[in-house]
Amino acid sequence: MPSLRHSYTVTVPEEPAAFPVDKPDLRRKSPSLSRSKLVSTFMGLIINQAKNKSPQGLVGLRNLGNTCFMNSILQCLSNTPELRDYCLRNVHRADLNNSNCTANAALMEEFAKLTQSLWTSVNNEAISPSDFKSQIQRFAPKFVGCNQQDAQEFLRFLLDGLHNEVNRVTVRPKVYVEDFDHLSDDEKGKRMWNMYLEREDSKVVDLFVGQLKSSVTCTVCGFRSTVFDPFWDLSIPVAQKSSGEVTLRDCLRLFTKEDVLDGEERPTCNRCKTRRKCTKRFSVQKFPQILVLHLKRFSDSNIRTSKLSTYVNFPLKELDLREFASESSERAVYNLYAVSNHSGNALGGHYTAYCKNPALGEWHSYNDSRVSPVSSSQVRSSNAYVLFYELAPPPHSKYQTCRL
Repeated sequence: MPSLRHSYTVTVPEEPAAFPVDKPDLRRKSPSLSRSKLVSTFMGLIINQAKNKSPQGLVGLRNLGNTCFMNSILQCLSNTPELRDYCLRNVHRADLNNSNCTANAALMEEFAKLTQSLWTSVNNEAISPSDFKSQIQRFAPKFVGCNQQDAQEFLRFLLDGLHNEVNRVTVRPKVYVEDFDHLSDDEKGKRMWNMYLEREDSKVVDLFVGQLKSSVTCTVCGFRSTVFDPFWDLSIPVAQKSSGEVTLRDCLRLFTKEDVLDGEERPTCNRCKTRRKCTKRFSVQKFPQILVLHLKRFSDSNIRTSKLSTYVNFPLKELDLREFASESSERAVYNLYAVSNHSGNALGGHYTAYCKNPALGEWHSYNDSRVSPVSSSQVRSSNAYVLFYELAPPPHSKYQTCRL
């Protein structure tokens, strides 16, 4: 059986109905926004916060019956600066699919309305996400009812739904099988990424999607084949140590550690033309703007589901991931801005979130309806489940506000 660390999630959104094309370019371009308008809007938020005693973005969400998993993820996404601004200024409406906009954009519209309510509320009274819940249930019936759900799984369904509704590609081109083996890994990765964007191109993709490189090497002839896949998050195993502290870097090293494929797992070598013992290794070819790291605390067995409560020490600032990058990959330094936490065990528990307010730069705890300040030292805990990191701006960058 393959090791758990290889079960990274790769999602290809379902094929939507085709829409007519008005122009040769299959992708619709969003209206450009000047940097001055962006800065003025962002500064307006800060000025409004100075006028009000209750800073914006510090509003809770009511629990509608075991919806803490949903509330936790919604608060993390609400504190994602670029996604928040995308909703606050209604830029998403320019990206809606041309045909039957209202019918096909209900989930995005409700998500945007909820985000706007969290950031324009004049008081700290908790908001009911009932309208949004109705839409996510229509998109993913799995979330109908009041059963406790997995926060990371909910995040994936939600991002997939939002992407489908604001996909700039109105007509997906046919997929052709092309031979890229003669190309360098760098060129092959670029070709595969461009092919992906020809079908999946949205603000959600701009922010959350990266590219993973998988290298398989034959131990007999030495032939190496590479595959490049898009990823929306990375599900990484929780490292175990008999002594000493477990760090996020330990978990990432376990995820990218060279694995041996033998026995029933032996792949077919393209050069030997037969199944061979091989080694396999992951690396990140393209880092996303927002890197979501899912700590795999839950494991299933034939007997029961269990949870690992191992404390994983992760950096709040300057997470340097060059060690896990492909040779040609770009700079990859990240800052933490949100954490979805799970307390309890595999049979039941409660989700909360720690988020860094993008305007104030201060951490707060989001526990359904309750929002309270926390110190940065409280952000790390054995309950950390999904980590949200944002790519740090280049050194000496003149503009470090969020971009659209």
